[in-house]
Amino acid sequence: GAPPLPLSPTKTTTTTTTTKMSLEPPRPPVPPFDLETAAQKVRMAEDAWNTRDPVRVAQAYTPNSVWRNRSEFVTGREEIVELLTRKWNKEVEYRLCKELFAVQGNRIA
Repeated sequence: GAPPLPLSPTKTTTTTTTTKMSLEPPRPPVPPFDLETAAQKVRMAEDAWNTRDPVRVAQAYTPNSVWRNRSEFVTGREEIVELLTRKWNKEVEYRLCKELFAVQGNRIA
């Protein structure tokens, strides 16, 4: 296949996720991504995160998602909500700025 399309540097965060198969229908836009739909997906994620609504953010992930935030690992939406509630109670001025770095098929960076 073609190499990913580089766009611009991205701000990295320490929160990473691993998702597993879910019976829930995917939310558009869905893979394969082109430049436009990948940018839309990134913007939607940034907008949801910056609502600082942990329930809304957790709903964007599969029920059995696994997250790592620094040295803490959590599994499932309930634990994600707890983690985000603690995180945002401490980081009151925090705002996530996501930028699309590369896109290829079903992968976005």
